[in-house]
Amino acid sequence: MPGSPSRATARPTTDQSAKPGGPAGPRTLAHSPAKTVSIPYLGIKAPVMELRLDREGRLPAPPDDRPKLVGWYAAGPAPGGPGTAVAVGHRDTRTGPAVFAALDMVERGRVVEVRRADGRTAVYTVDAVKTYEKAHFPNELVYGTRKRPELRLITCGGVYDRRKGYASNVVVFAHLTDVRGAAGSG
Repeated sequence: MPGSPSRATARPTTDQSAKPGGPAGPRTLAHSPAKTVSIPYLGIKAPVMELRLDREGRLPAPPDDRPKLVGWYAAGPAPGGPGTAVAVGHRDTRTGPAVFAALDMVERGRVVEVRRADGRTAVYTVDAVKTYEKAHFPNELVYGTRKRPELRLITCGGVYDRRKGYASNVVVFAHLTDVRGAAGSG
C-alpha cells in the first residue's frame, strides 16, 4: 500500500461544513467501528477488519488469504466521524479478483455505504477517483485532515510487474452526505 496516514494527518477536526460558507453536512457521529463497506453500484458488500500501521509506518492491506475483506485504518476516524477515514482492499490476489477489483470504475456521484457496529450507516458520495504512481503518492492530499467527514478507499492499480507488483494506487475520494439508521439498532 502507499505511504501512510500519519498520526498528524489522521487527527480529526470538528468543523462540519462542506465548504466555507456552504451548507452544513450531516452531523458527525460518535466513534463506532466499521462492520461492512458497500458500493451498490459495483455490487460490493464486504466485511471490515481493523488495520494498524506496520513497523515501517505503512498501512498494510488485509491478509492475502482474505481477498474479499476491507481493512479500516483503526487509528483514524470511524465511519461518519470527523476527519479523513481510510479503507484499503486488494485489487486481486493469486487466487483471482479481490474486493476492490473494479474500484477504478466507480463514478463521481455514486455512494459508498459503511455500516457501523452501532447499527447506523454512514453514506459517502464519491467526489473523484484518481490513480497515482506509488513513487509519487500524494500523502497529504489523500490522508490529510479535511473540514468535513471524508473517506478514502485505496487499492492497487496501473501497470503490474510480477517482481514489483502494481506501479500505482487507485484512490476514491468521498465525503459524508447522509447517516441512516438509529444508534443501537440492527
